[in-house]
Amino acid sequence: MSNPNSEDLIFELTLNLIPKIGPSLYRNILAYTGSARDFFDLPLGKISKIPRLSAKLAEIRKEKDVYLKEAAELISNCEKKGIRILTFSDPDFPTRLKVMDDCPMVLYTKGQVNLNPNRSVAIVGTRNATEYGKNITKKIIEDLSPYHATIISGLAYGVDIEAHKTALSNNLPTLGILGSSVDQIYPALHKSTAEQMMENGGGLISEYPPGTVMHPSNFPRRNRIISGLSDAVIVVEAAQKGGALITAEIAFSYNKEVFAVPGNLLSPYSEGCNNLIRSMKATIYTGPKDLEEALSWSKENLSATNTKTKMLDLSKYNEEEKSILQLLMEKKELEIDQIAILLNFSISSLASNLLNLEFEGLIKSLPGKKYKLI
Repeated sequence: MSNPNSEDLIFELTLNLIPKIGPSLYRNILAYTGSARDFFDLPLGKISKIPRLSAKLAEIRKEKDVYLKEAAELISNCEKKGIRILTFSDPDFPTRLKVMDDCPMVLYTKGQVNLNPNRSVAIVGTRNATEYGKNITKKIIEDLSPYHATIISGLAYGVDIEAHKTALSNNLPTLGILGSSVDQIYPALHKSTAEQMMENGGGLISEYPPGTVMHPSNFPRRNRIISGLSDAVIVVEAAQKGGALITAEIAFSYNKEVFAVPGNLLSPYSEGCNNLIRSMKATIYTGPKDLEEALSWSKENLSATNTKTKMLDLSKYNEEEKSILQLLMEKKELEIDQIAILLNFSISSLASNLLNLEFEGLIKSLPGKKYKLI
């Protein structure tokens, strides 16, 4: 259940295992070398030109056999446990995450997981959900059912598990983002729900490989994935501090749509939501029309992007050109560096394809090295 190209997979995992190679440097390496394998094969002179790559990190390539062995063992372990490994360059890797500066470079998944759904909404809240919070969570998801949105949450107690269960009962795919590895469901009480999620078009996602020891810091960290995968985040109930507020804050920093359900002024589990609204970091949530207006959703235009793609005959373009056109249909306009990151193209190859498409009159270059579809 690994990547179609296992050779690419093992080298990308190897690169990910090297200490001090974070998301930004990882993407620089892929953009400047073309592939993780080339990072280990190219002459030191070329490697040293990669921005932010120190000589010490370049020299670590000499120890690649150690990391290659570790990567091979990890792949074997995941295959035995039915875990899929998605690296940054995998075509199924979520495009919503790729624009994040702190995007994980590797994800581990279980289930029939589509990480690039047409629509996605995160529902988060306190672990100590009141009856009001549980009922509101159910109502929100029931109202979202006609929009065929994927429901995202963290499989925790309270609002999270209510969101997953209600999504299942409304035949909506639901994704659980874990602070543990996907082979170690936490809390264990939610294992049966997780299994239903995996069997019904959803599943589990984690950036932590099998066997990772759970640490409290994993859970706030996974909230950035919840935010990044979602078109909008709805906070149902939240105390003055907690994971739901961290998710909302991260979503706000990513320029995502953030909504909060107003609550009783005397309830400690409404204080976080009310403060988000008061500080204008969240819009008050009153019903599905709020999402419609913010995200330009309707029950009719779900396949609008697909229709546009069909209207443009892509058959005469090469695979890279098709990918560029489809991306610009979705994102309207992007900088050349963003396109390279989202499509995992080298800058030189991308520049050549962009020039061809510009000559064809399909795209237009804008100030600031941006491009848009005409």
